[in-house]
Amino acid sequence: MTSRAKQWLEQIHQLPLTKKIRIMNVCGGHERTISHAGLRSVLPETIELIPGPGCPVCVCPEEDIYTAIQLALNEPVTLVTFGDMLRVPVNVPHAEIRTMEQARAAGADIRAIASPTEAVKLAHDMPYRQLVFFAAGFETTMAPVAAMVAEGLPDNLLLLNAGRLTWPAVAMLLASESAGFDALIAPGHVSAVMGSEQWQFVVDQYSIATAVAGFTADSLLAALYSTLRQLLDGRLFLDNAYPEVVTPGGNVTAKKLLHEVFDIDNANWRGIGEIPASGYALKSQFDLHNARKQFALINDASRKHAGTMPAGCDCARVVLGKIYPNQCKLYGLSCKPRQPVGPCMVSDEGACRIWWANGVREQAKIA
Repeated sequence: MTSRAKQWLEQIHQLPLTKKIRIMNVCGGHERTISHAGLRSVLPETIELIPGPGCPVCVCPEEDIYTAIQLALNEPVTLVTFGDMLRVPVNVPHAEIRTMEQARAAGADIRAIASPTEAVKLAHDMPYRQLVFFAAGFETTMAPVAAMVAEGLPDNLLLLNAGRLTWPAVAMLLASESAGFDALIAPGHVSAVMGSEQWQFVVDQYSIATAVAGFTADSLLAALYSTLRQLLDGRLFLDNAYPEVVTPGGNVTAKKLLHEVFDIDNANWRGIGEIPASGYALKSQFDLHNARKQFALINDASRKHAGTMPAGCDCARVVLGKIYPNQCKLYGLSCKPRQPVGPCMVSDEGACRIWWANGVREQAKIA
């Protein structure tokens, strides 16, 4: 822990905290830093840090993953996607192919990429082959995807898009009868793209102390201190503990590209259901590159009811901050990183995977 982080921690311990304060951190990157740095073990016992819905792999619709698998198995295409997606299971019998990794082992041409530019390069390198880029992610991922589309896609590259906006999920939680938290740590990278003011509604509409944080322990502790002081002083506002990256207005170019390439539509979140105005959908002028418009099997009505987590998996409640990862009855038993049952144990941004990687190997004892 840096000296600056220690200073913030000392200031937090000096605060007169007399009652339990529940603070949700939206971003999977925040949860990774919190767990890796052991912040829960060094903060006052009155502070409870709750992992939130900030894992795009965890909330990617099951039916979209199923569609990607079926495209790769049944169409003459090369499917490319981000590496975390390969091991996310869908709800089919164990005798059937349940992940893109299994589909690849069965002969499908599926490749992991790290950025949209790799998809474009591969399409140029393979002009004889139809490529489908399965893109799942939040604003920070969809901005470069939008840039890729705006620059002009190769004729043989299609996009199977599963992009989501972050703030509508937080708004949905706050609008519920049991939001369950007193303060919010907003995601730094999303705010860098969209602007810090995107989170002003949390303060204005719900009177929740809010601070934007980066991904170091000192930035997170600074944001925690800010929200705690806001609550103690009774003076709520949107603070920015990541000013070196996050500014009001955000990245104007990135936002312009997102607006030019995508419409905003209602969208399904796995295990949660449909959230209004939470999904990125390719505008109609890009239909020739929209995999949803080019393959009939994508419109298979038999998958429209899908979206739940696997039987026994509590990943949805983990994502919503209702339980901690090790309170899921499958955690560490049938669900482990080598053999994940739900998506929260797959992704590096999934709370279950993060907790496991940082040494939490036993289920919580429920009184």
